[in-house]
Amino acid sequence: MTSSLQGKIAVVTGASTGIGLAIAKRFAAEGAHVVITGRRQKELDVAVAEIGDQASSVRADVSSLQDLDTLFETVKQHHERIDVLVANAGGGSMAPLGAITE
Repeated sequence: MTSSLQGKIAVVTGASTGIGLAIAKRFAAEGAHVVITGRRQKELDVAVAEIGDQASSVRADVSSLQDLDTLFETVKQHHERIDVLVANAGGGSMAPLGAITE
């Protein structure tokens, strides 16, 4: 592995399982501190344990503006910046563009 992300702060949403977790593991392996998010604290705790010391978590639902505010305030408080952001979490329903809300 390279250390191309050494000293960087990465935030990965939807990273308690699947592709998001794999991204977070890779970023940590390349030297980043990774802040992962997800809706379920139990899965976040397991994911942080898998990633190791270079990871922390914030329980957040990306469909909630209040949760997103909490996420970014927490990252700002502990790390002062975000160098890499991966918007991996998602979900939704079919609706006309003008009818979609946060």
